[in-house]
Amino acid sequence: MIQATGLARSFFTGRRAGRAEVKAVSGVDISVAEGEIVGFLGPNGAGKTTTLRMLTTLLTPTAGHATVAGYDLATEPVKVRQAIGYVSQSGSTSSQAIAGSEIVDHGMLYGISKQQATTRGRELFDQLDLDGMWNRPTKTLSGGQRRRLDIAMGLVHDPKLVFLDEPTTGLDPQARANLWTHISDLRTKRGSTVFLTTHYLDEADALCDRIMVIDHGVIVASDTPNQLKRQVSGDLVSLTVTSEEDVARAAATLATVAEGDVATDGLLVSARVRDGGVAMPDLLRALDAAGASLESIEVRRPTLDDVFLTMTGRSLRESE
Repeated sequence: MIQATGLARSFFTGRRAGRAEVKAVSGVDISVAEGEIVGFLGPNGAGKTTTLRMLTTLLTPTAGHATVAGYDLATEPVKVRQAIGYVSQSGSTSSQAIAGSEIVDHGMLYGISKQQATTRGRELFDQLDLDGMWNRPTKTLSGGQRRRLDIAMGLVHDPKLVFLDEPTTGLDPQARANLWTHISDLRTKRGSTVFLTTHYLDEADALCDRIMVIDHGVIVASDTPNQLKRQVSGDLVSLTVTSEEDVARAAATLATVAEGDVATDGLLVSARVRDGGVAMPDLLRALDAAGASLESIEVRRPTLDDVFLTMTGRSLRESE
C-alpha cells in the first residue's frame, strides 16, 4: 500500500547568502503491506509530521520516490488523494455544521453522488456508534463522537488506505478505548490498511502490527511491538530498601545479576536484569544473605517507552 524509497524533505531558512538548509526528513524508506496497521512514532521535531504530510500529498518531497495506494506520489497526486482517507489531528468538522451534512458534502468532494454519500454516511454512523447523530449540530457532540465523525468523513469514499494522525488525542480513557475498537475494525471488518501516528505508547502497542520510530529525520527502528521490546536488555528490577545503610548492600547484590549499571535514587535501587522473574528467587536469597532489608520489590517487563528511550535517548512522553 505504501512503498517509499529515500523520501526526503528540506526547508530553507534565512535569505540569499544567509540561507541555511534544514533537513526535516533525510531519506526514509517505508513499506506498508495491504491490511497492516502500522504505527509511526517520533519525538517532536523528528520528522514524523513532515513524512505524513508528504505521504498524503500535502507537502512535496525534495528527494526520493514513493507510491501510495498504487499511485505515484509525484506524478499522480490527485489519484493518491482519491484513494486514501485522511483524518487530521485537529479534525475537519465545522462546529456550525450538521453532522450528516458534513458527511454528505465531504463525500461529494470525492466525486461520489449525494445519494451514495448519504447511504455510505448512514452506514458509517451505524458502524461507528453515531446512531441518532445525523441531524445534530457537530458542536453538540462529545469529543469521542466528534472524533468518530472525523473518521467517518475519512471513510465515506471507501478508501483502502487510511491515515490517522493522533486520532485519540484529548479523549478521556473510556472514549480512547472505544475508538481503539473502531480503529481495529477498520482492518478486521473493512479490510483497510491503517497508517497511524500517536503519542500514546499503549495505543501503538495495542493496535499496531508493526511500529516505525523516526528520529532526526531518519527511521531508527521498524518491527513488531514485541520484537522491539525484546531489543531492550532485560526486565527492570526495582528495590526499595528500608534505610540508607541498605542502599549499598542492595546495589552491590543487584550488580551481580544486572545487565548494565545499577541506579540509585534515595532508597530506590534499580537495574535491568535478564529474565527478571527467573532471577528473582536467587536475588532475594542473596539480598537476605547480604543483610539488605527490603520494603518492596518490583519487576517490570520492557515497554515501548523503554524502546523509545533506547532508540532516541529520550522518552516519548518527555517529547510531547
